[in-house]
Amino acid sequence: MPLVPIFLALLGMFAFLALALPFGLVQRYRMGKARRRARGWVVALNCALTSLSIVVFLWGAAVTNFWVADAFRLSLMGCGVGLVLGAVGLLLTRWEGTLRGLHYTPNRWLVLLVVFAVSARLLYGFWRAWHAWQANAGDESWIAAAGIPGSMAVGGGVIAYYVVYWAGVWWQVRRHRKRFRGWSAA
Repeated sequence: MPLVPIFLALLGMFAFLALALPFGLVQRYRMGKARRRARGWVVALNCALTSLSIVVFLWGAAVTNFWVADAFRLSLMGCGVGLVLGAVGLLLTRWEGTLRGLHYTPNRWLVLLVVFAVSARLLYGFWRAWHAWQANAGDESWIAAAGIPGSMAVGGGVIAYYVVYWAGVWWQVRRHRKRFRGWSAA
């Protein structure tokens, strides 16, 4: 009976994901809208790593495009939407510059939009993959039928949003340091 432990392990992993995913999404929203201090090294690290992420993501989308039609095109479109949302996010962010440092509070509605987009696309991808696998999509592979290009578009949008957002925060930190450089010496 080696199938019973495997089934129980899979059931346990599914139960963990079913409980942990909603909790993680709520925490992501709570932390995403919180007021934070803009620390220069953290912002620079986030800016560098998200820039690297978008390069690797687009390279992966280009490679995926060999097997899944429209993967690269939709990824680029998602990145374009993410760039616009990132710029809007910077405009709607509340900035508080003091002698102690720069604090920022992201717009809660844009944070909610990003969290909702990721969670909705995950749920839709699972649902679509299940139905495509059940129907055995004929000539088309079930992976392509599961909506991989759409998921990649949402992923590109999220990565591009954070690239623009962290670049803007980095720019604000540099601007704040120049503005308050004379004040800190007094």
